[in-house]
Amino acid sequence: MSKSSFVYGDEHFEYEVCFTPDRGQKIAIHVRPDASVQVDAPDGEPAQKIHSTVLKRARWIRNHVLQARAQRAHVLPRGYVSGESHFYLGRRYQLKVSDANGAGPHVKLWRGRIQVESEKRAPEEIRKHLYRWYRQRASGVFGRRLHAIASNVPWLKEVPPLRLLKMRRQWGSCSPQGVVFLNPHLVKAPRDCVDYVITHELCHLKEHNHSRRYYRLLREIMPGWEPVKARLDGMAELLLNE
Repeated sequence: MSKSSFVYGDEHFEYEVCFTPDRGQKIAIHVRPDASVQVDAPDGEPAQKIHSTVLKRARWIRNHVLQARAQRAHVLPRGYVSGESHFYLGRRYQLKVSDANGAGPHVKLWRGRIQVESEKRAPEEIRKHLYRWYRQRASGVFGRRLHAIASNVPWLKEVPPLRLLKMRRQWGSCSPQGVVFLNPHLVKAPRDCVDYVITHELCHLKEHNHSRRYYRLLREIMPGWEPVKARLDGMAELLLNE
């Protein structure tokens, strides 16, 4: 990867270039939910051509960066108090914090709420209990969906190992050794979004880039993935907010 920048109007924008081995791929520009800009380009593409392409889409980039920034500005920090909304598998639940009465910390779904019982009511304590609960839920949900999806992936001889890894900007990744890593916060998203991320990573086990071959595989396993990804991108700031 490499970084560069450009000026549009009175604003300065940085972008990160991600090179892929497929020379047949066109230059593609993405504005991430955190308002950063990524440019995918074929390996060996001249920097001047990449920069020229970026400048041609400078107005589009600016508009989408401003939109992403505005969306982030409306995401308030979590207070971890009763009445606050939290997500699980795409559905909003109201948080209910109550005393554990000596029984120890416990989190459960109860009557349309996420109930957190704790002796200590400090926000940081509630956050820790809730995060552990999300990790436990994520382990079960992701494991079941990984097995279900992997059974329909022809190039897999066995279900790859799954690990949970908290990431700031990514939903998932995979290692050269074939291990699939998923962000525990993904369990807050709708199930079709979970399926998309898992499918995305399974395709990377065969194609380790975002080439045309990669997207061909993705469409074979999950036709119509584009609106699902767009939906997940639109929820990213809410779901990753702690």
